Amino acid sequence: MTGQRLDKWLWCARLTKTRSGAARSIAAGKVRINGDRALKPSRLVRAGDVITAAYLGRLSVVRVAGFAERRGPASVAQTLYDDLTPKDVPAPDRPTLEMRIGKRPTKRDRRRLDAFRDGGF
Repeated sequence: MTGQRLDKWLWCARLTKTRSGAARSIAAGKVRINGDRALKPSRLVRAGDVITAAYLGRLSVVRVAGFAERRGPASVAQTLYDDLTPKDVPAPDRPTLEMRIGKRPTKRDRRRLDAFRDGGF
């Protein structure tokens, strides 16, 4: 096999949960192949291509190492790519446990916040 559709490869490599989700990510411009934006889910990926994708609040950079005819277990999916994702890049949209400050608001705190926002403080 010399190449595979991008959406199918993302799905087989378990980088997205569904193939249609992969197609939506590609159409939204969140996937790049060798630095160029992938415009269609049908674009072929070949061994050695570097894929950069941003979805679910994460940045993933992987190099294509192989292909799969069908989606298999996660242990097999990890052999389809080499992970090049930088380890020092934090997720911008999702707060981590360390970023969380203070405790969770109580019901009383929530009522006070709602009253403040509505101007009825």
